[in-house]
Amino acid sequence: MSHPPGDVPVVDELAERLTAGGHEVALVGGTVRDALLGRVSPDLDFATSARPEEVLAAVKGWADATWETGIAFGTVGIAKDGYRLEVTTYRAESYDRSSRNPTVEYGDTLEGDLARRDFTINAMAVRLPDRTFVDKYGGREDLAKRRLRTPGRAEDSFDDDPLRIMRAARFVAQLGDDKHPFVVADDVVAAMRSHADRLAIVSVERIRDELTKTVVGAHPRRGLTLLVETGVAEHVMPELPKLKATVDEHRRHKDVYEHTLTVLDQAVALERERGSEPDFVTRMAALLHDIGKPKTRKFEEKGGVSFHHHEVVGADMARARLQRLRYPKQIVEDVATLVELHLRFHGYAEGEWTDKAVRRYVRDAGPLLERLHVLTRSDCTTRNKRKAAMLKAAYDDLEARIARLAEVEELAAIRPPLDGKQVMDYLAITPGPLVGEALSFLLELRIDRGPMSEPEAYAELRAWAAERGVPDPGPAPAADQAND
Repeated sequence: MSHPPGDVPVVDELAERLTAGGHEVALVGGTVRDALLGRVSPDLDFATSARPEEVLAAVKGWADATWETGIAFGTVGIAKDGYRLEVTTYRAESYDRSSRNPTVEYGDTLEGDLARRDFTINAMAVRLPDRTFVDKYGGREDLAKRRLRTPGRAEDSFDDDPLRIMRAARFVAQLGDDKHPFVVADDVVAAMRSHADRLAIVSVERIRDELTKTVVGAHPRRGLTLLVETGVAEHVMPELPKLKATVDEHRRHKDVYEHTLTVLDQAVALERERGSEPDFVTRMAALLHDIGKPKTRKFEEKGGVSFHHHEVVGADMARARLQRLRYPKQIVEDVATLVELHLRFHGYAEGEWTDKAVRRYVRDAGPLLERLHVLTRSDCTTRNKRKAAMLKAAYDDLEARIARLAEVEELAAIRPPLDGKQVMDYLAITPGPLVGEALSFLLELRIDRGPMSEPEAYAELRAWAAERGVPDPGPAPAADQAND
């Protein structure tokens, strides 16, 4: 490698400022790895002999902005010309076995700093400003061979920082291409297996972040399979390996674990076909959509197997797991909703729905409708070409019907034909449960019948109120009065 990524001016400018003060500086880690892979990123990582305060002094007046959130660990963040630079003082830290937080000890050499990195492909550097390539641990060869190794003993690396176990799965999911996966060295796999319980000392948030990066990687199945096969998933998402418990040697139903991974693969493929960015919510819903099956499996008297209500049980389980991993509330609820709705379409495939059923499908999915389309289509993994074609045609038809109804009914925003104020004014009632009941009644009416006029809505509301003993409100208000 003869030059830094893309000859980015800020690289040489930063190097000039630091070397002018007598300091060493080099591009390191993921920046060098990605450059060798032909990837361009606005995030650049540097290692330097300068202490954090010396880095801040060197970039004063040059940086567009700086931040010091990582300064306790020797890292200074810099924004410059649209790039995000992280400059970290050489480190030679050691770890407390009861915590993954390092005791920061500044190092003296670039080589010493590289020795403490997680994997050889991240232990390469380019010295600046002369652009000398440094690769003491064979990272370039490992990158070419698509091999994941640690600079030293894998056991020592994972013992020091167990989060590296999760990073191994993440890199397997992120790197490589469709035909050439990254292979994890045998000693790294063995260390992942033997040190999986060390993840107990890692914060849930750090584990969650690595899991997220794995799921949205180019090849999430590879990373997740690695977690399951090494036993790491038992400590992160135990519901996934438990799907193997539903494997039936008599083949009375499909292998739920393999089916789940295939659904995930197909969701990723659909994203690519539609030109969409990787979507964590859809992918996680694909991964968790059948986790309720082990709890609901029942062997029928005639030899069949059923999983009644597994979508409802699975939604609760998905919600609980994602909450434990401390995902944001909206993500938790979105994934759980998709899991609960993923079987709804099968009723359509078995017999045509009324417009009412289509409206309810759209209403229940709400803003998740497009994601539900992807999940439902991905959930068809049958090898029976005739059945697969039938299911595809049925869902094509459902989407077409949704589109037709949407043109005339504003399906994406189905709401009651009257609002709360109109209900209270007409019935002469104050805010309370009765208002909510009335609006729910009107919403169900809207879903059942489609669009309706305000006079029709008032007439239905009047009849509904009479059944509940509400004094007769009389005729509906005139249209201009109703719209005041």
